[in-house]
Amino acid sequence: MNTFVNAERTGQSKFFAESEPGYGGYRGSAYRLDPASFERNLAPSIRSAVPAYFKQKGIQWHTHSNHGLSSQVCCVNFLAPLVLKPKMLARLVQSALGGELPTMLPVEEGPDGEWFVGFEWIGGDYLNESGKSGLRSRGANATSADAVLMFERDGKRETLLIEWKYTESYGTPISPNGNATRLKRYESLVLSPDGPIRADLGLVLEDFFWEPFYQLLRQQMLAFQMEKAREYGADIVRVLHLSPAGNSALKAVTAPRLREYGSDFAAVWRKLQQLPDRFASMNISKAFAPLLQAEAFPEWATYLKARYSNLFSEPLEVSQSI
Repeated sequence: MNTFVNAERTGQSKFFAESEPGYGGYRGSAYRLDPASFERNLAPSIRSAVPAYFKQKGIQWHTHSNHGLSSQVCCVNFLAPLVLKPKMLARLVQSALGGELPTMLPVEEGPDGEWFVGFEWIGGDYLNESGKSGLRSRGANATSADAVLMFERDGKRETLLIEWKYTESYGTPISPNGNATRLKRYESLVLSPDGPIRADLGLVLEDFFWEPFYQLLRQQMLAFQMEKAREYGADIVRVLHLSPAGNSALKAVTAPRLREYGSDFAAVWRKLQQLPDRFASMNISKAFAPLLQAEAFPEWATYLKARYSNLFSEPLEVSQSI
């Protein structure tokens, strides 16, 4: 068993025992809450707004929304408390991408005003995924980003698709069932000039049928097509991959055909890009450090550091306010 996963199971069990007594222990696991009370898996400040937002937008919760190790819940706990705090989000963008401080733009209407973060974002149907019904669902059965931010900087408008990982690790190819559909949908959208992957490397779609590369490919194709269509007026659309520094198993290059390009999945992924700056990867601790060090939102920082202490690779000290 992945030692990082073991540590998180222990940490989440302890956290729930202390903060949510009587709700843990579902199916004998202290890190699982009673499904009827899944909202207690969310930070206290968002337990009403986020379920209301998901219902408003028709977003589907992942199967294990009551699980302490849920990546979807982890992402929401970090980002949803900031949906009405554009200045803090601007610091996050600067931390993750560098450059000047951006001006954040609202993404969509939430239950309590304009939100500057969207969740389970699918964009337009550029990847031929709607099928005969013409419908897609946010959070299921369509390529989606865990979160999306929009901002302006240096005279350009940007969209940032965020892929959030927590305890995941991979090692086996995706199921061959459905490969004919995958080829029909995506084969013409992979390689430059019509897709994000360099055409001079001799790669084909089947080379990416290993996670996390298959998921990354779909998200990068979505970003490429969103930028091509200038969706929401974006001049640039990037993918930002955020994961814990301690989850070393996630960094493995699982796809055999891609191992010649390196041993770290993020470094390999950049090498394959037609436009390498359209992909960025950073550990969660480093990305959020400027925000968690600030005094502007202490209850949010206190909750995250108590619940997800193993995600922070180095001590965080209070610094300037945002």
